[in-house]
Amino acid sequence: MKPLLTIILLLSTIFKTQGQSAMLNKADSLYVNGNYSKAIETYKKHSDSAVVLDRIAKAYIALGNYDAALINYDKSIIANPEDALVKYEYAKLLAKTKKYQDASDMFYKLIDIDYKNPNYHYELGLVLEHLKDSTAQNRFYSAFQLDKTHQKAIYRLAKFHLKKGHNKRVDYYTDIGLKSYEDNRELISLKAQNYYVKKDYNNAAVWFEKLIALNESSQFIHEKLRNCYAQQYEFEKAIEQGEFALQFDEKNTNNLFVQGELYERIEDFKKAEEYMLQSLLIQDQPMDEEYVKLGFVYSKQKKYKETIEVYKKAIKENPANDRAHFLLVYVKDHYYKDIDTKIKLYETFKTKFPESKYTAIVNQRISELKQEKFLKTD
Repeated sequence: MKPLLTIILLLSTIFKTQGQSAMLNKADSLYVNGNYSKAIETYKKHSDSAVVLDRIAKAYIALGNYDAALINYDKSIIANPEDALVKYEYAKLLAKTKKYQDASDMFYKLIDIDYKNPNYHYELGLVLEHLKDSTAQNRFYSAFQLDKTHQKAIYRLAKFHLKKGHNKRVDYYTDIGLKSYEDNRELISLKAQNYYVKKDYNNAAVWFEKLIALNESSQFIHEKLRNCYAQQYEFEKAIEQGEFALQFDEKNTNNLFVQGELYERIEDFKKAEEYMLQSLLIQDQPMDEEYVKLGFVYSKQKKYKETIEVYKKAIKENPANDRAHFLLVYVKDHYYKDIDTKIKLYETFKTKFPESKYTAIVNQRISELKQEKFLKTD
């Protein structure tokens, strides 16, 4: 009877193991196909919880129930203390749920287990950044030293040096990163920004253009490329990029006004007027200099009445703006015909702004007007 009993027990164990294996396969299939709640129910029926706790945690993550996932990861670590992968997933979830100190502790434990794993260092660096720990950069550097192609670590290092103004270090890291992945948009962006802050607008434009060629488009990119073109006197190209920038925020007062200034540079004063007016109508702050610029655009179109009104608005915005006062007098000089009125306007300006940088021009003009009056009288 004993051999028969042994065979029965053996077969029972085999059938039970096969049943558990089939249950696990079914649960895995449910998980893969997105039926996470059913997968969790099936995993929980498994007789060996140590085998399924991490899978249950992943299913809870897929459902967005991070607290339940953390609980199951914690249990899984207790049941499988040597499983580094479970600890890694647990640490990442701690970071994702903003439990940064706990995440930091877990990543340090992982580094003790395997110091040569670059991603442990990188993920710890991200956590330390959130903890405002200055050693975060050391972790990114360790990841980079362990893997010179680690794009994310390279990006963090390059970005840090860009903020610090270490332009050569930015070039060093971005060049290394782009050798192994030439279309890395983040590194291309840092490369473009680095040239931009160095005021190397020609090279900056080249790299911003690379971003656009890779189908990247943002207000930031188009604004910076617009500025690069403007600095190189390529105003038509600058205007085109300015239009793209406005597509992201059509009421951006700065971009509207810059667009007006660009049209002014190509002497399309009608368009310049249109954009400057849009900007001024939206703004609710002192705008004397903006009105002065709009006045210049009007004067170029010989719209002297409009010019005078705009300069008056500039003065109302800032009565101490001597430039606005001077330009108002200057336009009236061209608009009015009476010489005595013109002289009085300039003399009033001199009285109001005795130390103005426009005094020499005013004195010269008063002298010319007096000479003109004398010749007419004579």
